[in-house]
Amino acid sequence: MSFSFPVAPAVKARLEKLGLCSDADLALHLPLRWEDETRITAIRDLIPGRQAVVQARVAEAEVLYRPRRQLVATVADDSGELIIRFLNFYPSQVQSLKPGRLFRIAGEARGGFFGLEMVHPRCQPVQSDTPLPDSLTPVYPTTAGLAQASLRKLIDKALARLDLAETLPQETYAGMGLPGFAEAVRMLHHPAPDMPLAELEARDHPAFRRLAFDELLAQQFSLRLAREARAQKHATPLKPSGRLMQALLAALPFRLTAAQERAWQEISRDLGDTRPTRRLLQGDVGSGKTVIAALACLQAIEGGMQAAVMAPTEILAEQHFQKLKAWFEPLGIELAWLASALTPAQKKQALARIRSGEALVAVGTHALFQKGVEFHRLGLAIVDEQHRFGVKQRLALSEKGAEPHQLMLSATPIPRTLAMSYFADLDVSTIDELPPGRSPVVTKLVADVRRDEILQRVRAVCIEGGQAYWVCPLIEESEKVDLQTALDTHAMLQAQLPELNVGLVHGRMKPAEKQAVMAAFQAGRIQLLVSTTVIEVGVDVPNASLMIIEHAERFGLSQLHQLRGRVGRGARESVCILLYQNPLSEEARSRLRVIYESNDGFEIARQDLLLRGPGELLGARQSGAPMLRFANPERDRDLLERAARLGPELIGRHPEAVAGHLGRWLGTRAKLAAG
Repeated sequence: MSFSFPVAPAVKARLEKLGLCSDADLALHLPLRWEDETRITAIRDLIPGRQAVVQARVAEAEVLYRPRRQLVATVADDSGELIIRFLNFYPSQVQSLKPGRLFRIAGEARGGFFGLEMVHPRCQPVQSDTPLPDSLTPVYPTTAGLAQASLRKLIDKALARLDLAETLPQETYAGMGLPGFAEAVRMLHHPAPDMPLAELEARDHPAFRRLAFDELLAQQFSLRLAREARAQKHATPLKPSGRLMQALLAALPFRLTAAQERAWQEISRDLGDTRPTRRLLQGDVGSGKTVIAALACLQAIEGGMQAAVMAPTEILAEQHFQKLKAWFEPLGIELAWLASALTPAQKKQALARIRSGEALVAVGTHALFQKGVEFHRLGLAIVDEQHRFGVKQRLALSEKGAEPHQLMLSATPIPRTLAMSYFADLDVSTIDELPPGRSPVVTKLVADVRRDEILQRVRAVCIEGGQAYWVCPLIEESEKVDLQTALDTHAMLQAQLPELNVGLVHGRMKPAEKQAVMAAFQAGRIQLLVSTTVIEVGVDVPNASLMIIEHAERFGLSQLHQLRGRVGRGARESVCILLYQNPLSEEARSRLRVIYESNDGFEIARQDLLLRGPGELLGARQSGAPMLRFANPERDRDLLERAARLGPELIGRHPEAVAGHLGRWLGTRAKLAAG
């Protein structure tokens, strides 16, 4: 797909940087904002701080060299004079500002030493009878070397040539009060002069809603077609005998909760099907997802296949390996451990055991999908903290077998609107209750000036036999961000609390060092662990009942919730202290208020979506998937629900129209990886 009109190679390269490769891409490249250049303001009526357009003649212009090189011109109309100033300019601009020449000058007026002035205004030479624009002037997102004027011309060319006819049947929009597609697009590029700018910039105008709805429909079509394509593929059905699963459940010191039972029934049913499973198991911190993953591994083994469990960090992968090993070895099941920390001999042995099928379960990091890893019969791939892996990485693991089933785990609960939009290609199971005996963690907000009180609290907890985490956001000093570092904090705590054994773990340590520190902490030999966010997920030390998060205002909501979930895993009453530094920004204040008031991961995830938007919340899942440009799942919930309802119906009744709609909306942009 390309442009229907000639575009110079250099310009084409700049357009491609913006993701613009066709007429349709240009038409859907909407303005960031609009400026009103439809009326002339007399110089005497200019208001400092406001955008305006004046029409004036050049009185004089010169290049000054103090205090720095700049082009300064005086322009005048019948009502007064205005200084215009350029700090960066070309020789051609100096030539154009000839005395007596008439210009239309657009910019923001401000007070200067010699009266009102505009700095770097847009100057267009005009005749006295040059007509004013008949619509608001769009200001587009652009890139270096591509001027607004050039981009406007290209977009107008595309709009003139492009077929903006409806792609879907008219009844799709019945009763919604939305304009047609062509009307909406043209209006947003060139709004009428009387259009209220506030309404446009709030993006709740019916024209915006029309494009948001079309985009949500395209997303639903894409995901549902990927789902249908997957249903045509064939996976080995994992038919369980139940023997191993029953043996594990009998050996566990706890019973599954009702929510775990429900999730397991859904997953087990999927695994027994010939259609490849693509299911997401989500549950709050500590809700018991790992035991469900273990049951899934056992069903794969009972079905004559191998299972792979992949986690994003070595600490989390090691945690899974140790837990599964304790559960599986008594059942006679051999496991293999695969991570970058292994010696060449250890790695060679692990690879041989996986290849031969001797190891029925392989656990590791991204090392599991590297070249040279061959499975005997991979039937199930489990990916923990799935949002941390890109689509390509998850596909690389699934390609190690002949269409294996996939189970993805997430301790970051997904708000319903995101599940309906970005995860519509997956089946979702939810564990929405905590195991009995897990009491909510008490959260306290404490200003940094009360650090001494916190140190006394840490000392008291550890001397009484408890353990604590102290989490820092950085490893070493950054010139850009003035934050306490893990290294400095560790040294400070060792000096302030000499009676305690203080450990340190961070992402730049060698894996063997990290594992040794974590093992010492789990065994109780280390009482206070200073850490970066490497302990965010998966680490399970029931005796740890106190967590201090340094510079809590710098963390995201879901990260704070994940970190808080490392305590409260045993019988002791647990506390998480969010240590913050004043002054707080309004956004940081909002985040801390949410985490202080709620222990509900689903509500926290919803608030996170409102505060940050879906892009950051989804993380690396979006490698290979187009982000929404106009729609916001939470804001446009009504449109999303209608799109989700109509999607399957339109695919069934109007497949050609759906294909046309997808062509318009996905075009040359990255398409969802099916799988």
